[in-house]
Amino acid sequence: MGSDPAGSDPGKVLLSVENLFVRRGSVEILKGVSLEIREGEIAALIGANGAGKSTLLMAISGILPVKDGSIRFLGEELRDLPPDRRVSRGVTQVPEGRRIFPRLTVLENLQIGGSLRQAGAELRKDLEWVLELFPVLRERQRQLAGTLSGGEQQMLAIGRGLMARPKLLMLDEPSLGLAPKAVSAVFEVIRAIHKAGVTLLLVEQNAFQALRVAQTAAVLETGCVVLSGPAADLRENPAVRQAYLGGG
Repeated sequence: MGSDPAGSDPGKVLLSVENLFVRRGSVEILKGVSLEIREGEIAALIGANGAGKSTLLMAISGILPVKDGSIRFLGEELRDLPPDRRVSRGVTQVPEGRRIFPRLTVLENLQIGGSLRQAGAELRKDLEWVLELFPVLRERQRQLAGTLSGGEQQMLAIGRGLMARPKLLMLDEPSLGLAPKAVSAVFEVIRAIHKAGVTLLLVEQNAFQALRVAQTAAVLETGCVVLSGPAADLRENPAVRQAYLGGG
């Protein structure tokens, strides 16, 4: 991650993770993870279940404590900041499993996403942009979120994350459990968000789709980054093709 496959001038380093160690209970999940994400890119993180991908996102978000290592965002050390202050700095995570508020309306869920921001014209403008990005949410903004389909709930979770106006949006398994048509829609939305200028870190079991949409990528195995670089190169790497792309 952080290299520039097109050969153009890469953006500045947005996120730098250095030698990160994280435990969950008595088990060490991350074992010296280091990576960089540059402004303006989609960076994909792939790996098997249990490799530590979600743990890494939760450590960056501040949900899990760090045993050792550094997490710097735009040069600022985040390690001791609580999650809400990281969101205010521009780091937002859309968690695996969506975790919307099912008994609140679509609109109320979106408003919660912007709750750390000051009310005003900019917040209203961002709400309008999210509703343009997800027309189904505009149609159903007064509907209880729990009555939406799985794909619609994923769109709502992403929209809620965007309401925080992130500089870095981290998506944890956005296509998990969705029908093929909904998966295609999610990846089109990811492209649209990127086109709008948001940097993304994408954790995704669907390695084929992730490596198609990303510019840079890394492979996480048993808590360690074992490969990283341009996504196009990883797509052609024989070990990656065998392990994550069905050998095709």
